[in-house]
Amino acid sequence: MVSHPTEYQLHLFHEGSLFKSHELFGAHVIKSDFETYTRFCVWAPAAKSVKLAGDFNGWNGDGYEFERVNGEGVWILHVKEDLTGSLYKYEITGPTGEKKLKADPFAFYSEVRPNTASIVYPLEGYQWNDRQWLRKREKKQTLQEPTAIYEVHLGSWKLSEDGSLLNYKELADELIPYVLSHGYTHIEVLPLTEHPLDISWGYQGTGYFSATSRFGTPQEFMYFVDKCHENGIGVILDWVPGHFCKDAHGLYCFDGSYAFEYQNTKDRENFVWGTANFDLGKKEVQSFLISSALYWLEKFHIDGFRVDAVANIIYWPNSDLEVNPYGIEFLKKLNTAVAKNYPGALMIAEDSTDWPKVTESPEHGGLGFTYKWNMGWMNDMLKYMETPPYDRKHHHNKVTFSFLYAFSEAFVLPFSHDEVVHGKKSLLDKMPGDYWQKFAQLRLLLGYMTSHPGKKLTFMGTELGQFAEWKDKEQLDWHLLDYEMHERLNHFVKELIKIYKRSKPLYELDRVYEGFEWIDADNHQQSIFSFIRKGKKADDYVVIVCNFTPETYSGYRIGVPGPETYREILNSDSTSFGGSGVINSKTIKTDKIGFHGRPYSIEMNISPFGISILRPVRKRKGKVTDAKEKNRGNASGRGPRKQIELLDEESS
Repeated sequence: MVSHPTEYQLHLFHEGSLFKSHELFGAHVIKSDFETYTRFCVWAPAAKSVKLAGDFNGWNGDGYEFERVNGEGVWILHVKEDLTGSLYKYEITGPTGEKKLKADPFAFYSEVRPNTASIVYPLEGYQWNDRQWLRKREKKQTLQEPTAIYEVHLGSWKLSEDGSLLNYKELADELIPYVLSHGYTHIEVLPLTEHPLDISWGYQGTGYFSATSRFGTPQEFMYFVDKCHENGIGVILDWVPGHFCKDAHGLYCFDGSYAFEYQNTKDRENFVWGTANFDLGKKEVQSFLISSALYWLEKFHIDGFRVDAVANIIYWPNSDLEVNPYGIEFLKKLNTAVAKNYPGALMIAEDSTDWPKVTESPEHGGLGFTYKWNMGWMNDMLKYMETPPYDRKHHHNKVTFSFLYAFSEAFVLPFSHDEVVHGKKSLLDKMPGDYWQKFAQLRLLLGYMTSHPGKKLTFMGTELGQFAEWKDKEQLDWHLLDYEMHERLNHFVKELIKIYKRSKPLYELDRVYEGFEWIDADNHQQSIFSFIRKGKKADDYVVIVCNFTPETYSGYRIGVPGPETYREILNSDSTSFGGSGVINSKTIKTDKIGFHGRPYSIEMNISPFGISILRPVRKRKGKVTDAKEKNRGNASGRGPRKQIELLDEESS
């Protein structure tokens, strides 16, 4: 590491292309055979002077003056000692002579709130054990893989017995086995960039290179990610490149001018959130933010980002959907840099707009994201489910409308934290009806989500059947698992994810219309929907039937693709899940009776508020396929059960 910035580094930074600017800026302990010193570097273009204040000099910057490197605001200081662990801030004198103490924008570690100083913290030394995971990630065909994301707020998932926060190592010990036992493929963590206010949940940050000290040290977060990878779980980090908090020690008016934010009040001020918007047209800000993204990928091995508030980047803040060309350029540049340097990393847009080609590559006119949250589907389905059941026939298009655009982007279907807070009720409590009906409809909704094209995301607590909406200062209501219906819902979620991961038709062709086919989209009178999900192999498919009313039907006929016999591999109305037991326990034989425009059809039981997933039985030599034989195998624990499990895997 050079002691002074090179001309080339400075050139790249000011043109918006220094994507490892954290290697130049911030605090770095540099050791050689001849000397050891700590180098500080900061960008403060409007500053008259910059001094270093810390616990090592009594917070008096006299004698610790920075040298201005160039005319564009880069300042540097060398302190001839190893300051590892020291607290520090920058004492900046602005153009009007006003002095401010500012935390380091490039700090790798920070004091635990409410304290706000930066900490000199070298990141070297952690011994990673995930090389195989990273190699596999690079080669993974992401769009054709099953993806079930568990969204977590680390501060309220679970607390210690004394009410304190679990640290990163404790979370690794408790959260990872829990996620693994349910079958989730990824953990998505609400923002871990350092932030002063707990109730902002991390969405109003100050330290874009500082893993929050609430839960421990940066190396302890590395341990958490490493353990996730060891257990086959990816880690997605919420990241907020659009805006930042206005606390006095942070980025706002950093050097007495608007260095990081827009100059114009209308563009700068985010009046809804009380934050300031990054000036995405400023090249130095582009270097800062893209470096932040690559930093988390490089130093912490995270597997991607859920990029927050993309609509606030695509369009000018406080405007009537006026396109922000700087925001568009930034997103393309960001996603191109991530894809080039970390192939296989996920970039997920939390975008509520209908901007086209969000998940197309920039070379083809897109923004370059891997996935986009399907906010339209989420809003429509929640409105539909909150509608009284016998009124749903008048809102049938809430369910069918998503298929007009389901393959226009690569989507994630989200039931996120935003939908279960601020008076919106929990998912379970959104469901109308009595106690039993609420659980039945939540199982139905989660089952329908799993069978609909798109990857899956649910917020923590969904799998418990939280009656109360999310309380960010308390842990989840773990005691609910002591109650039968909640425990059975939890069991259903585990089985649902298991079926999802075993059934290639439910994920292989999420992105293309060839993976989906309606059987009956028009039965609004009974609010029953039936459709087919297909895998890449021509004969690999499942049939899904959903009933969004409490009515029960026997001998319900639907058209099917061919003359195969079918077996029900999941029914949300099973008594083991808390249902009423209206299932199809025997194999279902096909009749050569035309129905729904098909030459073949079947008759089946339709459960109240139920979803049924059917798979064609593939008879193979040496494999037991009859449902009665399967039941005998399950009861005895002998061979036939194992054979059936093998059949499940092969037929999926």
